[in-house]
Amino acid sequence: MKKDQQDQNCTQDDLAKGLPTFTASAPEILAKEKADLAELQGKGILARWKGYLGKTGPGWLQSALVLGSGSAMASLFAGAFLQYKLLWVQPLAMVLGIVIFAAMSYQTLSTGVRPFDAMKRYIHPVVAWSWAIGALLATIIWHLPQYALAAGMTDDMIKAITGWQPSSPTSQTIVLICIGLCVLAISTLATWSYGSGHKGVRLYERTLKGLVWMIILAFTIVIVRRAIEGGVQWGKLFKGFLPLHIPKDPRGVSIVMAAFSAATGINATFLFPYTLLARGWGKEHRGLSRFDLITGMLLPFCIATSLMIIATGCTIYDPEQFASGSTKLSPIQVAAMLESTGLSMFFSRIVFGLGILGMALSSITMHMLICGFAACEVFGVEPGGWRYRLACLIPAPGVVGVVLWGYIGPWIAIPASAVCGLMLPIAFIAFFILNNSKRYLGKDKPTGIKALVWNVAMLISIGATVASIVYYLHSLI
Repeated sequence: MKKDQQDQNCTQDDLAKGLPTFTASAPEILAKEKADLAELQGKGILARWKGYLGKTGPGWLQSALVLGSGSAMASLFAGAFLQYKLLWVQPLAMVLGIVIFAAMSYQTLSTGVRPFDAMKRYIHPVVAWSWAIGALLATIIWHLPQYALAAGMTDDMIKAITGWQPSSPTSQTIVLICIGLCVLAISTLATWSYGSGHKGVRLYERTLKGLVWMIILAFTIVIVRRAIEGGVQWGKLFKGFLPLHIPKDPRGVSIVMAAFSAATGINATFLFPYTLLARGWGKEHRGLSRFDLITGMLLPFCIATSLMIIATGCTIYDPEQFASGSTKLSPIQVAAMLESTGLSMFFSRIVFGLGILGMALSSITMHMLICGFAACEVFGVEPGGWRYRLACLIPAPGVVGVVLWGYIGPWIAIPASAVCGLMLPIAFIAFFILNNSKRYLGKDKPTGIKALVWNVAMLISIGATVASIVYYLHSLI
């Protein structure tokens, strides 16, 4: 036993651990947090949860990441084409993802080792490099539509409030570019604040929490307004959370796959463990991290996407119109459709528009953060300082998406989704292997019934992810 522990220490001594640049600025705050958590361990579950509430953060960043253009489009199409029938898809996809994220959390907090180095040492360098480069490429590609979404919705809200209309296509393009540059500037400042120490990390997390709550509030207001008019069929709505409808037509299958892909991406698997390390979390934070995953990632995402499906399903649901796929559906068109159903301009275009804008802004800043961490690992640079800040700007050229996404989206979206979808099981399998590695986890490796439960849950998650990919590929044949 002692020899195994010595071997583990020897193999881990040269691995990169923690993110000291982020945590060194406030050691006293981290020490107090650890003392608070130790005190909470002796209390009841409700007291622990209450104590955890003010300390969450990384889980909320995951919600901010996945609540972007992908989840927006999947939710809007689900509501417009199938009303409430696919309400079960995104919660299921997120639950499957949470299983793997919980394992990531346990591994990272138990060892303090950065997952990129852990994969290189305990699995194979090719796996680690594929994981990092896949996360980087997926993030850069999916950065483009976030700017198109942010600029388009902002432009629509400006027109709704002021009544302004562009005099020519050129002036319209100039307006979109200006909005895109403003979004880039705001997002850059927000992301750079993350690298300024503990206070910057907490400020960034709270800003993203605010954006997630804005998304939820916006869609809640639209639904409440519609419910007052008697436009919500509650029986069908609650039935939609049961997996009773599995589409077999190409359009329905595409919507299901889009919803699954939006819930968890390969770039999300890269970001999460690094945000844990940036907070300076360790073994003492394992209970807090599980709580954070449920309250910060699972619930906000499921609530926000469900509200969006319901908002669309109780207003513009029209299976015949969207069955052929010939009708395009963008958030701006949805806002106009909501207004045509009788909702006031304030609810249909301003409130709804703010919700969509919040989704785009949160994803843009998270994409920049992912690129910062991933690029630093790929090039062997310690995260922090000016080189880290420059790495965060790698996806910044995505601002051209305000003009180009409408032209290149159809050519990039499908192959990008396929590559990202195929890479996700690789990441999941890698973390499964690490969770069963005695060399990596040492005495913290799950054993007995605990190990059995972990392995069964992770295998179900991996199997469901692979099955969803096969299901999608089969529909294309």
